[in-house]
Amino acid sequence: MRVLIIDDEPLACERIRTLLVDEPGIEILGECHDGRSALTAIRELGPDLVFLDVQMPELDGFAVLEQIAPDAMPVVIFVTAFDQYAIKAFEVCALDYLLKPFDRDRFSKALSRGRVEFERRSAGDLSARLRSVLDEWKGRKPCLDRLVIRSGGRVFFLRLDELDWVEAAGNYVRLHAGREEYLYRETMSRLEATLDPEKFARIHRSVIVNVERVKELHPLFRGDYAVILRDGRKLTLSKAYRDRLRV
Repeated sequence: MRVLIIDDEPLACERIRTLLVDEPGIEILGECHDGRSALTAIRELGPDLVFLDVQMPELDGFAVLEQIAPDAMPVVIFVTAFDQYAIKAFEVCALDYLLKPFDRDRFSKALSRGRVEFERRSAGDLSARLRSVLDEWKGRKPCLDRLVIRSGGRVFFLRLDELDWVEAAGNYVRLHAGREEYLYRETMSRLEATLDPEKFARIHRSVIVNVERVKELHPLFRGDYAVILRDGRKLTLSKAYRDRLRV
C-alpha cells in the first residue's frame, strides 16, 4: 500500500514516518507540508492511503480533497490537534482520524482500518462517502449517525440510535443513553439541526427526545403533555412544541 504523509509540521511527518517504517507492505511515497504541494503529489503519485492534516497553509485538508477527482480519491486518515470540526467530518466520512498526540497503539489501529478500507473499497463507494464530508464542509449538513464523545480521557463513538433523550446543561447538553449520561459541548439548537427530524423531536426548549423511545402521552394542563418513555422516564411536552410530536 502506497502512502503519502501530509502535514505542515515536520515533526508530525517524522512521527508518522517512524511508525510506518516497521509496518509490512507499506511504501512511503513522500511528505508534503502545505496544501498545494499535497494536491500536486496526490494527482501525480496516486497514493493508496493519505495521512492528511486538516489545518495547513494555502489549502486546508478539505480544500485539497475537494479538488481531487472521484476516481483518484485515496483512502484518507485525518490528522488533527483538537479540531472539533475535523472530528465531525470524520463522523460523516467513517474512515478514521488521529488526534495529536497519538501513541503507537492508536496509530496501528488507524492504519489497520486504512488497510481494510483500501482492500474493500470501490472507487465509487469511497468517493461518495468523502464527497459527503465536503458537502458538510461547504455548508450542506447531512444528518449525523453518531457523536464523538470525550469522557475520562478517552474518545469514543455514541451511535444516535442508542440515544434516548437530550437535555440542556448550560453551554453543554447532557446525553442520556440507557443508564449512561454524557456531557457534550454543543448547544441544543446546533445539535437539533444535525439530528434526523424523522427520529428526534424537540419537545421542550431544553429537551430533545428519540421518538422511538416514546411509549405514551398523557395530557396535563394548558396544552402540555407528559411524555412517558419506554424505560419509565417522564418528560414534558410543552404546548409550544406540540406539533413536533403531531399531538
